[in-house]
Amino acid sequence: MARNIGSSCRLCRRENLKLFLKGDRCYGDKCAFERRPYAPGQHGQRRAGKYSDYRVQLREKQKVKRIYGLLEKQFRGYYYRAERQKGITGTNLLILLESRLDNIVYRMGFSSSRNQARQMVMHNHFIVNNREVNIPSYQVKPGDVVEVKEKSRKIPHILEAMETVVRRGIPNWIEIEKDKFKGVLESIPNREDLTMPIQEQLIIELYSK
Repeated sequence: MARNIGSSCRLCRRENLKLFLKGDRCYGDKCAFERRPYAPGQHGQRRAGKYSDYRVQLREKQKVKRIYGLLEKQFRGYYYRAERQKGITGTNLLILLESRLDNIVYRMGFSSSRNQARQMVMHNHFIVNNREVNIPSYQVKPGDVVEVKEKSRKIPHILEAMETVVRRGIPNWIEIEKDKFKGVLESIPNREDLTMPIQEQLIIELYSK
């Protein structure tokens, strides 16, 4: 599976926004974005000029791709699915991304980052509705129960993530039973519930050209 293997901190600096790609480190003093809040590269501190509409749209798309850890082909596929569904395409797109199993694992606090969640899902550490699922893009539906496998409940990364999830909080559309290492997606989130600084309409405008 193709994946980004470069520096995660450079991505935050490029988007001029903390994307929380490295888990708990992003909340501490070692966060590279806090220490160098400008674009990476030789000319990163150069004064920004006027941005074209295309550049603004492209940067928004790149930002969302990086938040959810997707490459272009997969992200475009989500756009086409969202476009075919009833409702607002931008909202549909965000809901599809939020419903990915790796994102739900991250939201439930079983991992410190989406990248870590993706790896743990692929290594068969989770079951959904009593069935083993190792596909990060699996779409979790309302009422589905996501649970850490019995033999995986002593993994240090999972235990550490469950202790530090208080930093970011657990969304109100998810119910957690911490002592049982499981959670339930109670409902599909509304657009108002997704508080990340995303302007999805810019992405729709970019792909609609």
